[in-house]
Amino acid sequence: MINLFLRLRMESKTILVFGDSIVSDEQLDFDNWVTKLRKFMNEKEENSVFNLGICGETSRGLLERMDVECKAREPDVIIIRTGGNDSRYNNKIEDSVETSIDKFEENIMKIIKICKKYSNKIIWVGEIPCDESKTMPTIWSPTEYFTNKSIKKYNDAIKEICKKEKVLFLELFDEWIKKDYKKWLDGEDGMHPNPKGYEIIFKGVRDFLIRQKII
Repeated sequence: MINLFLRLRMESKTILVFGDSIVSDEQLDFDNWVTKLRKFMNEKEENSVFNLGICGETSRGLLERMDVECKAREPDVIIIRTGGNDSRYNNKIEDSVETSIDKFEENIMKIIKICKKYSNKIIWVGEIPCDESKTMPTIWSPTEYFTNKSIKKYNDAIKEICKKEKVLFLELFDEWIKKDYKKWLDGEDGMHPNPKGYEIIFKGVRDFLIRQKII
């Protein structure tokens, strides 16, 4: 019995999930994909899955807190999902993008470098497309715009950096855009997943982690 307990303790993992509002569960009254992942991970043995999502997060904000968060929790696995807010336009002017693509790529490189200090199991979960009929402008601000062209540009930048840095990348944008993805989005804001969308993201992340022998 003692040996079994020690073995289970050795197999348990500390997983940190960083990101923006699609990671955060603060404003939801149902389980998002991170909560579902936590429940799945705890079905057989106790694991620590920390939801470190912050609504409105950008690569700049994530970079500022990444080292502190990792140092405090000593992760076995780091999962990241951010970039959409960096692609946001202000006042429908493409030159007014929240984070220039050059600065964004620089931030992503620095984030990955910090992650590698703490774990060799790093997974970046890609962006999802939006419903442009509801995001130009957004329902929460008449000066904020999201377009699939811009989201894809930033998603592809992350993907290329992950390939170069040998970081696992889970593609969602290209998979969703080929399907009737709008039925998986919130009917009001057109940006965030609805319960069905979060279920699809959860299953995609879960299956990806299993295939990669992360869990």
